[in-house]
Amino acid sequence: MTAPAASRRALLAGLAGALAAPAVPGIVRAGEAPVLRGTGDLGLVVERADGAVLLVETTGRSRIARIDGLGDLSHASVCFSRDERYAYLFGRDGGLTKIDLLAARIDRRIVQAGNAIGGAISDDGTLVAVSNYEPGGVRVFDAATLAPVADIPAVDSRGNRSKTVGLVDIPFRGFAWSLYEGGEIWVADFWNRGNSPKLTRIFDIGRLPYDGVVTADGRHYVAGLFGEDALIRVDLWADSLKPERVLAGYGKGEAPLPVYKMPHLEGWAAVGDRLLLPAVGRHEVLVVDRERFAPVAAIPVHGQPVFIVARPDGRQAWVNFAHPLNDTVQVIDIPSLQVVHGFTPGPAVLHLEFTPRGHEVWISVRDADRVDIHETRSFGKIGELAARKPSGIFFTPRAHRIGV
Repeated sequence: MTAPAASRRALLAGLAGALAAPAVPGIVRAGEAPVLRGTGDLGLVVERADGAVLLVETTGRSRIARIDGLGDLSHASVCFSRDERYAYLFGRDGGLTKIDLLAARIDRRIVQAGNAIGGAISDDGTLVAVSNYEPGGVRVFDAATLAPVADIPAVDSRGNRSKTVGLVDIPFRGFAWSLYEGGEIWVADFWNRGNSPKLTRIFDIGRLPYDGVVTADGRHYVAGLFGEDALIRVDLWADSLKPERVLAGYGKGEAPLPVYKMPHLEGWAAVGDRLLLPAVGRHEVLVVDRERFAPVAAIPVHGQPVFIVARPDGRQAWVNFAHPLNDTVQVIDIPSLQVVHGFTPGPAVLHLEFTPRGHEVWISVRDADRVDIHETRSFGKIGELAARKPSGIFFTPRAHRIGV
């Protein structure tokens, strides 16, 4: 055998061995050569106390890597690039970190403000926007380089700066958000506008909007009001954007119970022609007609709901609760609108995330330092992963959904 032929055979054998090797089954050090693999079953688990995330894969239910040096993650959120290779992590300290999921390392990181509260990525994957408490306003960055694109200070109609909340992506390179103190909703349109968006301001929406969400079809932006007994809905398909008051009487208002934690509006469950919403200050899940935003039913539950997460097929919704009843998860059967199962994973259940088709659910149990994995037909626990004070769980299929 000639030397070149032997070299070629050795090379081919090495490549075959590398391709046949399983995806990394356990922990690898960030910076090692990435294993050739897809990204559709990857995700991040936030370790909030340590400023770190776990890179996980759901096929083998395993940890791949731990990535640290990410700052204050006490209210962290994540979105993903369209190709699912990169995650954008938004920290409470204003940090914006781009993580390469295949290389298991930080690709780029900036600290863009003093106090931030989440972000979003545009539908074409080119822009990343961050919502800020301090100094207030929304800053937009190039998704590839994290170079600044636009700085939009939140100055209300009275000339006062405001915190921004409820930032979401909307179709055609757009973003929408609310001004907490200012009582306004702003919509930024970057379509064919380079770095100078068209900004539409919607005034007189009510007092203290604390969060916002966009429906899965991108049509309605909805803001929750901390200061009034109502929600505000804006039809983004309308030629003229106007606020509409809906669900009067189901906001905070004179709640009969203390409100320990405001529910996350992005945790609303959309199933068929219905929305399942947390009743603020009540031990109830509200069932609402999706088109009319009219109440249909109220389902009694264990505590004050925080997240209501629909299984991808729409058959179930899983609910976690605010302190002091936050050790429990309940499952609502959608056809009957009844609680059909409940269990107690442990102290401080903070977040739930379904695998892409919903056959399993991952649950962060912060004060037990673990993530539990349950199958969703008979509800049995099928695995767990050690994690240090886990909070948010984010899987890559979010890349293909509006507003998450």
